[in-house]
Amino acid sequence: MLKVIKKSLGIAIISAAIANIAFAQDAAAEKDTSTDIASVKLTLEQALEYATTNNRTLKSADIDLEMKERASKNAWNVFLPSIQISGTMSRATEYSPSNYAMSQALGGIFSASSDPVLQAAGAGMLNTPTDFESEEDRWSTVGVASVGWTFSAAYIGQIKAAKAAYESGKISYEQSQKTTLLNIKKLFYGLLIQQENLKIQKATLENARQRMVQAQTSYKNGAIPELSLLQTQVNYQNTKPDVESAEQSLMQNLDTFAFLLGMPVGTIIELDGTIEPKYIDVTEKELIENYGDNDLNIKSLQSSIDSVKIGLNALKLSTWTPALAVNYAWQPAYIGDKGAFHFWGDIGKDEKWYDSGTLSLTLAWNITNMLPWSSNQQKIKDYNQQLKQLEISLETLRENQKVEVRKAVDTLNLAKAQIDAMGRNVTLAQRAYDSTYRQYKNGQTELLNLRDAETSLNQAKLGLLNQKYQYISALLDLENTLNTNLSE
Repeated sequence: MLKVIKKSLGIAIISAAIANIAFAQDAAAEKDTSTDIASVKLTLEQALEYATTNNRTLKSADIDLEMKERASKNAWNVFLPSIQISGTMSRATEYSPSNYAMSQALGGIFSASSDPVLQAAGAGMLNTPTDFESEEDRWSTVGVASVGWTFSAAYIGQIKAAKAAYESGKISYEQSQKTTLLNIKKLFYGLLIQQENLKIQKATLENARQRMVQAQTSYKNGAIPELSLLQTQVNYQNTKPDVESAEQSLMQNLDTFAFLLGMPVGTIIELDGTIEPKYIDVTEKELIENYGDNDLNIKSLQSSIDSVKIGLNALKLSTWTPALAVNYAWQPAYIGDKGAFHFWGDIGKDEKWYDSGTLSLTLAWNITNMLPWSSNQQKIKDYNQQLKQLEISLETLRENQKVEVRKAVDTLNLAKAQIDAMGRNVTLAQRAYDSTYRQYKNGQTELLNLRDAETSLNQAKLGLLNQKYQYISALLDLENTLNTNLSE
């Protein structure tokens, strides 16, 4: 029976250790100058405080939240105009009739101008040869500066969607934080149980050693036969491997704990705490009414519903409202007589540059998106169906919450009753062991009876510790479900 209890305790601790916890703790580390191994004493509060700021999972989640926050704050940038500046120098590889015709057309326009410079340029174009006379004749210089601005009512939906994503990100971050801290608490208390279990086994080993020493003295004095001495020696030697195994298991789990804390492997950790639950007296109805809406899973699902509604409204606006586009482009082309390679010499001289800038106002309305078979209309139908699915999921989640809260309350009540019973059982087992030990010392009972009494006492102590852990674990799960601190 003792081995079964040890095994169940080990499973509980290993299950807690599997959780994804990786954080660095802030308790001051004392260096042992002889071995250069850090020794740290940790309380639960210190571990939780450092996990909040240094846990690697939370650091990654914090970066993700920061990106969503930045996107939310700058979501208005959809209204910024698009400004572009470019300059192009192009080289014609050969003469073409189309180029010649264009040159002739522009030449005629420029020649008709009242500006002497344009008239000269036009004359040059009208006299364009069939082949380029020089390399510079093949080149032309054009600059472009454009400003464009577009407005659509759907942009308002995009801004709301960015802000909703940030709010959803805050809920996800809080969920990650709560889960991480929950796992830390469970692992901390699990290690405390292992420590207490090791203390009990060491006490049992010390009792076996003392009985062996007493038996050796009694055997030398001729008070007991050799068989009794051998029994005490065998009992002591059989107990040593169990203690050594439990000690090794605790050290390995503490090494794992140190690794999860972000400390160097081999760091000596001493846990400072007790396994004493804070009892609460609550009912399922009271908890649901007061804290049911605090559930982060429910908040996250409600945030998803809000995001879908925002996306649906944005899609409807883009379907049923037009978009306005305003664009202005300034496109200067160099027409000076110095040639394309020397355009910089005439920068700022308007008579040397030809301006073909344009201003446009466009109102666009996609009629196809209004058709019932269009892509937008199908997406709108999909959004509506997603909303129905999420509402069903929310209803299911609320019902499941009632089940989980009821189970947790039942577990708390049962564990508290068993803790009271186990406490009385420990007292009775201690009295039975003390009485049997006195009888054994007086030669009134056998070693086997004493070992049975000691095993019963250890089982009672471990059972009490296990029930206290079950109460603490159930309370932590309930607090996590309702996102509140019930123990306060």
